Amino acid sequence: MNTPEITEDEIRRRAGEVFSAMENRSTLAEMQLMSKAFNFAMETHRDQRRKTGEPYIIHPIAVARIIAKEMQLGAEPVCAAFLHDVVEDTPCTIEKIREMFGESVGFLVKVVTKQNKKKYAMSKQLDNFKQMLDSVHYDIRAILIKLADRLHNMRTLDSMRPDKQMKIAGETDYFYAPLANRLGMYAIKIELENLSFRYRCPQIYEKILRLIEEDKEKDRVKLKAFEDKIDDILTSNGIRYRRELVYKQPYNIWRRINQQKVDFEHLECRHFTHIVFPEDMYMSEKNMCLNIYSLLTDYFKERPNSIINYVDQPKQNGYQSFHTLLLSDYGVWEEIHIQSERMTKKSYLGYLIENGNRNKVINEWLESFRAVLKEVARNSEKGKSLFVESVRASFYNDDIQVYTPDGRAMKLPKNSTALDFAFGIHTHVGMHAKYAKINGHLASVKTVLKRGDSVEIGTDPNSWPQKDWVNHIKSYKALKGVHEYLDNKPLPQFHRCPLCNPIPGEEVIGFRDEADTITVHRRDCADAISLASQFGDSIVPVDYKEQRDVLYSATLTAKAVDRQHLLSDIIDSISNKLQLSIHSLHTVTEDEIVTCTINFMVHSYPELQTIVQSISSIPDVDEVTYKNE
Repeated sequence: MNTPEITEDEIRRRAGEVFSAMENRSTLAEMQLMSKAFNFAMETHRDQRRKTGEPYIIHPIAVARIIAKEMQLGAEPVCAAFLHDVVEDTPCTIEKIREMFGESVGFLVKVVTKQNKKKYAMSKQLDNFKQMLDSVHYDIRAILIKLADRLHNMRTLDSMRPDKQMKIAGETDYFYAPLANRLGMYAIKIELENLSFRYRCPQIYEKILRLIEEDKEKDRVKLKAFEDKIDDILTSNGIRYRRELVYKQPYNIWRRINQQKVDFEHLECRHFTHIVFPEDMYMSEKNMCLNIYSLLTDYFKERPNSIINYVDQPKQNGYQSFHTLLLSDYGVWEEIHIQSERMTKKSYLGYLIENGNRNKVINEWLESFRAVLKEVARNSEKGKSLFVESVRASFYNDDIQVYTPDGRAMKLPKNSTALDFAFGIHTHVGMHAKYAKINGHLASVKTVLKRGDSVEIGTDPNSWPQKDWVNHIKSYKALKGVHEYLDNKPLPQFHRCPLCNPIPGEEVIGFRDEADTITVHRRDCADAISLASQFGDSIVPVDYKEQRDVLYSATLTAKAVDRQHLLSDIIDSISNKLQLSIHSLHTVTEDEIVTCTINFMVHSYPELQTIVQSISSIPDVDEVTYKNE
């Protein structure tokens, strides 16, 4: 279907929305500068079209609109948004931009302009991303313009080829969504995550979307009764508020399903009730949250230990809210979020925008950003190859603080392990780490640390980094040390990703390396997302077909009510019906509930699905989950 022609009047109407959004917070001189930037961009892009067939100027206008209305930045970023593709796509130079619009606008445009070199230090994608990150030395607004640019590109990704969609979606999931999260911009983070998920794994995305819609309809009457009761309680007590029922997005659902190893039906808290009160109430925000909580728990029972008080202890990115779980009249734990209007606005815009560059936490984060970037640069080629991992670990994760036995504090990225701690003490300790003692208890060096842990590392001169350590470290120093050791050992050639272990029939993608070897990944594989964000041009289509003489290991867990012949029925579904070999089988029965774990070999994903469906249909079987080996 042809895209309707967009007239110049329509273009100017859309640009007018940007100017209207800026009018109340801009001087006359700033309004004139933004108008000049739009007119210049419109003239230079006049003969260009997007992949959708629209006039190209529609994209800069949309980015400027995000900057003005959704991010609420000032006039200079809006000018840079109008002009952000002028240097890259037209004969216009950065010098010309500086001359016409000033040094600040010129700097912002330069940062978001992709480099065009004959040879790149890392890759085209990574060099351009590093250029953007380096801009934090001077002006973090450049990153926000790039976020707005990426957000509009993701909103219009339908027009791209599937391989380009995967490349851009991989970048988005790996770089831009976590960056938005770190800056406290939750709405943008959530939208980027879901758009990326939609294009990376369209079948899974559509399936979860369908399940959410079915869930909405199934629970509509019960939820209305629950919400009506909340309204009765709060209204009768004179509380001014607004309320909405928020269903969690497909990406959030998918991530929690994988983390908790459950199916959609058994996943708790697929939605939450959001209660927002005005800022001008007669009591403090904290007291108002507690007042609403108290009124609700006078009627509803509260789940023990379910309170999360982000009001007194905000997240690292500034998020504040009061969370709890209440037992509904129909016997389901319902998640409640209580916020002021200020907190809600802050969770959308991020506190960087609310408080400006003077914000202490943001400044501390930026200083660590700069320090690690310098360390990466000092470490020559190896530093460059670890650029992505070090940036993601050091900048996107919240920090935790842990301690040596003598009380010395060490700050590490969230989800760091005892291995990160060992390398933090000294590279030699990390290279020969054998075990850990965490809070006095013996533990694996791969154990994830929690805030406040006291950690001691045991070493052995005969212990050396193992290949799987790279999956259990977060910090740049640990990544560098382990990679340097492993890179000196010959690595096997893999044709099948060892992390996700895809099997024929799954949604897969291929990557061709320098040796012309194609490695097949599942499309939701973390490695595939990482590779797509760094080396998107190496993506190739693959025809990953079933071969009858090739088998793949899979592990299935079934949970059922105990009865006679249950185990033989399960075995029959695998061994007799499909003639497949079972490698191991382990069952545990507790309080008449059987948990059965079976490892077996399959030819394809459809065959695995057949087994799952077959076992799910066995009487008294309640839940079946699986993973590839």
